[in-house]
Amino acid sequence: MTDRTFDVVMFGATGFTGELVAEYLMGKEGLRWAIAGRDPAKLDAVRERLGAPELPVLIADSADGAALDLICAQTKVLITTVGPFYKYGHEVVAACARKGTHYCDLTGESHFVASTAAKYNDAAKASGARIVHNAGYDSIPSDLGTWMMYEAMKAKGAQLRSVKGFASLNGTFSGGTVDTLRTSVKLASEDKAVRRIMADPYALYPAGEERGKDRSDTVGVHHDADMDRWVSPFFMAGTNGPIVRRSNALLGFPYGREFRYSEVWSRGSGAKGWSSAWATALGLGAFFVGMMMPPTRWVLDRVLPKPGQGPDREAREAGWFKHAFVAKGETPGGEEVVLRGFVSGDKDPGYGATAIMLAETALCLAFDNQDTAHPGGIHTTASAMGTTLIERLRKAGIRLELT
Repeated sequence: MTDRTFDVVMFGATGFTGELVAEYLMGKEGLRWAIAGRDPAKLDAVRERLGAPELPVLIADSADGAALDLICAQTKVLITTVGPFYKYGHEVVAACARKGTHYCDLTGESHFVASTAAKYNDAAKASGARIVHNAGYDSIPSDLGTWMMYEAMKAKGAQLRSVKGFASLNGTFSGGTVDTLRTSVKLASEDKAVRRIMADPYALYPAGEERGKDRSDTVGVHHDADMDRWVSPFFMAGTNGPIVRRSNALLGFPYGREFRYSEVWSRGSGAKGWSSAWATALGLGAFFVGMMMPPTRWVLDRVLPKPGQGPDREAREAGWFKHAFVAKGETPGGEEVVLRGFVSGDKDPGYGATAIMLAETALCLAFDNQDTAHPGGIHTTASAMGTTLIERLRKAGIRLELT
């Protein structure tokens, strides 16, 4: 790819998160990059807000394969934030796979990842394109947090057996996220195959691999003894769990074929934690039921943010997240090893932190791990980059540490 004009192209720069990624890339000295989208006037407005009137602009619609081919042929890496991805993302992935262009997105749509793996994995392998889904808050903390715990367990001379993740966060929804939720819930209510993928903890396992022992990524309210906290179902567990398991399979099962993974929302201890866990579980259930039913969905559509809207800078800076992990393993002599760690950040997880994660993923794909040990295909962040991306994220202010 040494003959490419650009290191990175940001496709979807006129969207809320896309512009945040572009703003982050502005701080990377010497980077050869461009913004892309379908509306020249809106892209010019983004350049003006960025204070970069000479920044190259490329034009393509997400459904125009020929125009996407022209863009992909010019860049080492394409970042895309154009969602819902199941609706708008297939041609973008296909173009990258055809042109040998690395790709990263921030999707949380497991049905989209399953679809691209079935359709484009062979083409991406042939061209050398590393297609990396879920490279934002969905699902970097879970995926790279588990990889970090595996490496720590290995350093202790033990085999990893299980990882439990405990999420805590303060963040907000953008209109784009709401639109993706709306579209996914509607699709699941209409399409039995999509509904089955969303409910399957092994939906993203490579074809032909024998399933593990995990049964569901949705668990009820309970007290967890390892953390001494009341926990409730985490709304992203059904997205993150299958990615973690796919990483294990793509990497040749370093976590073991009987590896167990679970993820919950940590709500506190004592009576306050118990009441908070139940309130969270009931509120989350009511929200998803409301999104499925046309009358309540109509009401929610009137009060939730619209596409292009999102939290202001003050709200993004006030946000934070922390995913704690408890990893259990076993030495060759049968001794149990328990390790703890965390992944955390000091910005709104879905926007401020995601912009950093997505941009650094693209830079890692553009400049790091350029060897045959990292072949093309439909990847995860752990299988495509692993420790190299962890190091980049640490330098960018995302903390991935053992405790």
